[in-house]
Amino acid sequence: MEKGMCLKGSVEKIKVLKLEEAPLVRFTLTVNEACKENCLIKSNALNFLYLVTEGKTIVLFGKRNKRNQFVVQKYHIV
Repeated sequence: MEKGMCLKGSVEKIKVLKLEEAPLVRFTLTVNEACKENCLIKSNALNFLYLVTEGKTIVLFGKRNKRNQFVVQKYHIV
């Protein structure tokens, strides 16, 4: 079983990929200047869009998918 991991960084490039019955949001998390993560959020995606703006610092918990994208399970705004 794959264990989850935790990331902290600032949000950039928020984009809505799907806005149907289950919204899907993609964004880039800048951990440091050398490390940028492509992230997806499906659960509570609309709340995420409402609360998070570009430049905000957040902490994420989730797992990587087959395409090496970070799939967010939980988030906290710092």
